[in-house]
Amino acid sequence: MTTPTIPLRDAVSYWWKLGLTSFGGPAGQISMLHDEVVVKRRWISEKRFLHALNYCMVLPGPEAQQLVTYLGWLMHGVRGGVIAGTLFILPSLVLLIALSGLYVAWGSTPLVAGIFEGIKPVVVAIIAQAVYRIGSRSLRHPILWSIAAASTGVMLWSGALFPLIIVVAAVIGLIGSRRAPAVFDGVGGHQSSVTESGSAVIGDDTPTPPHARVTRWRLVRTAAVSLAAWFFPIAALWATVGTSNQIFSMALFFSGAAFLTFGGAYAVLPYVFHGAVSAGWATPAQMIDGLALGETTPGPLIMFVSFVGFIGGFTGELLGDGTSWLSGVIAACVATWFTFLPSFFFILAGGPYVEAARSRVAFTAPLTAINAAIVGVILSLAVTFAQHVFVPADAPVNLWGIAIAVGAGYALVGLKRSIVEVIAGGAVIGLVVGLVATFSG
Repeated sequence: MTTPTIPLRDAVSYWWKLGLTSFGGPAGQISMLHDEVVVKRRWISEKRFLHALNYCMVLPGPEAQQLVTYLGWLMHGVRGGVIAGTLFILPSLVLLIALSGLYVAWGSTPLVAGIFEGIKPVVVAIIAQAVYRIGSRSLRHPILWSIAAASTGVMLWSGALFPLIIVVAAVIGLIGSRRAPAVFDGVGGHQSSVTESGSAVIGDDTPTPPHARVTRWRLVRTAAVSLAAWFFPIAALWATVGTSNQIFSMALFFSGAAFLTFGGAYAVLPYVFHGAVSAGWATPAQMIDGLALGETTPGPLIMFVSFVGFIGGFTGELLGDGTSWLSGVIAACVATWFTFLPSFFFILAGGPYVEAARSRVAFTAPLTAINAAIVGVILSLAVTFAQHVFVPADAPVNLWGIAIAVGAGYALVGLKRSIVEVIAGGAVIGLVVGLVATFSG
């Protein structure tokens, strides 16, 4: 009997669509991905999806982009993984470069600022809804709810304790695999690869495809190619612009930042913020605006590093006098390449071992506990972001923002409107408020 397959053409078409519409940060993106590949298209079973998600959650780097890469790799091998992961970030890179150019020209105008103010509350609503949806699938037992609640409280107290949260959750999961394996088996007993519409193409019991199996030389080859993909661009920059050029410094800086992004973009934001400001690539105000741009564009939020690279290259004219735009584009691409390269390595190198451990509770239990903790971490970040949007420092309560967020939540849940439609609505409201404020002032 021939094993059913997913046409590569269909997958590529969807990865393009996802890259163009993946608004709302990691929680919203993972929720969108789940709805398509698990519920609607039935490419992947719930259990295998969550198993992959648990692995991506513990890696440094953008978990949504890594999950997309993992699923593309599982379905179509290395080629599928590279295509999926690249298409998830490519539209965002192009859009952010364009928006960065517009920002340096008109970013200080009241109308543009008004649009940002209208979109931010919508993002809060999207994240809140997505956290609920992800948590409802992952938190299936009071113990897991307790882990999530504890991680939320700890993160709100001190975000610097994130690594400790991961370690403690892993220990709890390891102990739980022996004391309560049913709680930490990675999927609830009511879940399976069968949905209301039929079985998944890659179901719970579908054998691991040959390209996803552990072999003696696969890890060596993957490591060698990944190292070459890092070394040759570094060598090219060294030979062309020299080690004293800030573009070369960006390559090294973002290579290091890629290994510190546990917990997603918000966790690494202080590191990038202080590094970029100290190096003179951007001002504190520009960094905040860059984060807002990252929130309002598709793709992973960590893509704001493209904005940082562009601003640093543009304002510094790093390739010489009169090269502002060229310097900005190249620096944005350099920042993006070295930030995301390790993510591809983690998935392509570690994927076979993760697939081999699907049936081992001792392996899946720590990941299940960590996944519960991550739900709490994301929730704490949503709370923090809501605080900044609705109760800004040295300013009155943002009643307009609260009203927009409530309306966005109703549009998403009650009216079943798409994320793109709701974000567009927030932008229009922000534009109108900005126009009123401009003319009334």
